[in-house]
Amino acid sequence: MMRKDRRNFIIKATAGAAGIGLTSQLNAMSAKSYSKIIGANDRIRVALQGLGRRFPAYKDAIADKSNNIELTYLCDVMKSQRERAAAMFAEVTSDKPKLENDIRKVLSDKKVDAIFMATPDHWHAPGACMAMQAGKHVYLEKPCSHNPREGELLVAYQKKYDKVVQMGNQQRSSPQSQEIIKDIHDGIIGDVYQAIAFYTSRRGAVPHQTPASPPEGLDWELFQGPAPRRPYTDNTWDYNWHWYGWNYGTAETGNNATHELDIARWALQVKYPERVEVNAGKYQYKDDGWEMYDTMEATFKFSGNKVIKWDGQSRNGYYKFGAGRGTIIYGSEGSVFIDREGYKLYSLKGELIRENLSSGTEAGTALGGGGDMSTMHTKNFFDAIRGKAALTSPIDEGAISQMLTHYANIAYRIDDAYEVDENTGRIYNREAMKLWSRTYEPGWEIKSV
Repeated sequence: MMRKDRRNFIIKATAGAAGIGLTSQLNAMSAKSYSKIIGANDRIRVALQGLGRRFPAYKDAIADKSNNIELTYLCDVMKSQRERAAAMFAEVTSDKPKLENDIRKVLSDKKVDAIFMATPDHWHAPGACMAMQAGKHVYLEKPCSHNPREGELLVAYQKKYDKVVQMGNQQRSSPQSQEIIKDIHDGIIGDVYQAIAFYTSRRGAVPHQTPASPPEGLDWELFQGPAPRRPYTDNTWDYNWHWYGWNYGTAETGNNATHELDIARWALQVKYPERVEVNAGKYQYKDDGWEMYDTMEATFKFSGNKVIKWDGQSRNGYYKFGAGRGTIIYGSEGSVFIDREGYKLYSLKGELIRENLSSGTEAGTALGGGGDMSTMHTKNFFDAIRGKAALTSPIDEGAISQMLTHYANIAYRIDDAYEVDENTGRIYNREAMKLWSRTYEPGWEIKSV
């Protein structure tokens, strides 16, 4: 296509919302494939596990009477968080959810249809597998897994128990993202060859861990759950578990790169990389209690000369790419910038050709997030349970995107680049494969199915 014709094509390209029809095309898994325990007009009874910063993102969809939801349980290992969540939901719904600290008691209630998992990372996959085994559908926050083996198990459990499992990478439900990804796949910027996914934050110093008694109201035993037991250290339970080693968190890459790397992989239509290279370290607040990298550049090389790069800056607030987070897609005939506010389409000369910006409220780098995309993503989960829609982010897709974050973390931890089998996702490096799974507290292992 000549440049002039291409330019005319770009200018005339329609900007209609993608909707469910596009979602069905993008995901091989149809809602019809799920077992139906919920009728089209029946009430869905849901429980929330994990009542920290993320759970308010589900509030609007749960409270929307048109979704016909009954909130049955609020579950968290911290008493004050259960009480805070109950007070918040009391303002928007007449439901009287039970307050519970042990998710196992919630899962034993056969009346519960679906579970939202918004716990610390180490609980996500074990909790989701327990829920599926108990017959529940699952909305599983990112990261969907703590390690690569858990991703494999999640997919296996979903297939065995035939449950709806939506991963919480909510940008998949953005009409603007759906629209421009379809256009990219249709050739609007020619042959795509590279994506740069990035995140910039201004996190400050964190305290060193010091031995302490667990705070009042915290069930430290259940907080640890699947993780090996250790004595409590001050401030671990309240977000800083992200940075205190690998028992609970997945570092910034698992915490935030999940979103943008998923968009990059979606746009480039790639699966597993052939090679992973990482340059990362702790460069800010060098003497504080942060135990992981706070800066990472990762490169994932795929077949067909396609590359995805991750640029993560946790504690240096300079906006290198002009925004706090987003994804840049490069093609032979143009480029696209995509973030939670929408997208901008550029010519090879860097001229803005088209943009479609949302008037929504989805948070970017704020802790917890939430907004219109989270609400749409939650509603899509409910519609899929009823058989009315295909999931926008089914777990078999989400688990592949999550693998990119695990690859990056593993390369950092062994301080080496490595090759990957692009078909199976397995790593050709013995040291790396030692981190394929993790050590679990005896009795908390996820059993193969």
